[in-house]
Amino acid sequence: MVELPARPSKGKDVKKVRAALLGPGSSSGTKGPESGLIELPETSIKKDIDINLLETIINSIDSMEPDHLVRTMVEFGSKALILSHRVGSLYRRDVKEGNREKMEELQGKVDKFAKERAAWKKEKESWEEEKKRLGTWKVQCLDSEGKLNKRITDLEADFDDLKEKYDGAEVELDDLKGYVVDGQLVNEAESSPEEEEVEKEVAIAVEGGDDKAE
Repeated sequence: MVELPARPSKGKDVKKVRAALLGPGSSSGTKGPESGLIELPETSIKKDIDINLLETIINSIDSMEPDHLVRTMVEFGSKALILSHRVGSLYRRDVKEGNREKMEELQGKVDKFAKERAAWKKEKESWEEEKKRLGTWKVQCLDSEGKLNKRITDLEADFDDLKEKYDGAEVELDDLKGYVVDGQLVNEAESSPEEEEVEKEVAIAVEGGDDKAE
């Protein structure tokens, strides 16, 4: 088995870890407690995660000396710290890029909403102008309607006057029809005998004058 050399920069850390695991005196070369007596903290592993190792690796770990095992653990711990730092940096970068994309998406929605709002405002102003115009037109129509109603009232009054006059004239006409005989207007009372005698004499005189003239 090849024993990994201790790194100069990790020597103090190895001694501290070894002293913590093997007990005091292990760093000075004295024999520490048996490896089987080391108490390790309990590690909780999720039930849905399976860790599978080759039998050769398991046998290699079991046959490793405590000092070698400690150095290996420290090395893998250092690599794990470096890897976790790298993973954290990548995660932060992904989150930042994701936030940037999200911000760009939200900014696009805000710009779109601003354009739609401007269009709605312009349309609202046009409708308000149309409303004012229709209001003015309505006032004019109401004014014209008032004038027309007044004119209609005057015409109805004139029509009533004309109808009353027409009815009176029609009654007078009906009365006059009773005094017309053969197209000539006669008096309502019968002529007296003296008036008839005078009329006959006048008629004879007129006829005699006509004969002399012939």
